[in-house]
Amino acid sequence: MISTNIVGYLGPRGTHSEDVCSNYYLEKKWTFQPYSTIDTCIRAVASGDIQECIVPIENSLEGSINITLDTLAHEVDLYIQKEVVWQIHNHLLTKSVNEEIHTIVSHAQPLAQCRHYLTKHYPSAQLKAVESTVEAVRIVASGAKNHAAIANINASKLYNMNVLARDIQDHPQNCTRFVILGRQPLEYAKGDYKTSIVCRIRGDKPGSLFHLLQELATNNINLVRIESRPARTELGEYIFFMDMEGNITDANVQCALKALKQKSLWFKNLGSYIVCKNNIL
Repeated sequence: MISTNIVGYLGPRGTHSEDVCSNYYLEKKWTFQPYSTIDTCIRAVASGDIQECIVPIENSLEGSINITLDTLAHEVDLYIQKEVVWQIHNHLLTKSVNEEIHTIVSHAQPLAQCRHYLTKHYPSAQLKAVESTVEAVRIVASGAKNHAAIANINASKLYNMNVLARDIQDHPQNCTRFVILGRQPLEYAKGDYKTSIVCRIRGDKPGSLFHLLQELATNNINLVRIESRPARTELGEYIFFMDMEGNITDANVQCALKALKQKSLWFKNLGSYIVCKNNIL
């Protein structure tokens, strides 16, 4: 039996994921459940341990979150129910403002998002990737000498850290797209929707991808995102993730998906979901 009113997120407390979770579910009676990794969070929904989860899927600077894509494609049968875009603020945190910084720790994504800043201001510092931004803060807060962490402002408050530098991300519009995942497809209503699919096509046949995209154009569907990932079959074989405007209940979307499925070696519908017009920023 599925545990209701429990939503999972990438923890522990103080992560960007918790920020999104607490803001999106502010008016709802939900219990928040942190998980140490994205894939365990997603699998908890698939197994029925929790009702749904909210996980990152794409960043405006660093691109897709591959573990989210791969888990959705290969490991579980879940549906995207909504997307939320969150503006990411990365800060450099220390225990002591007087210590020289030799090592900077964070999740791999913030380290990459702050690459130019770190190269300019800390060219000799060792960059160390850990499971989450809060794990990085824990390491520094525990007394690791000559260490600093990259995390959000809530993490600094939770662990009583000093903010050495604010908003160190390389671009001011650093946003991450989060998706809410559930075991059942969304009950469709009026509004702006996207539909997401993943498929595998004949890689040795010229024009295979063109013929898929042609179906979208023929049915007057706007493709807003396409990305390839390894098919996990053999080297050189790929699957394609596609996000398109429209709802599965729209006649043109139904027609296009039917044609895409027929032309694919393997096809998976990730669902139609609500696009937030007033995204949380």
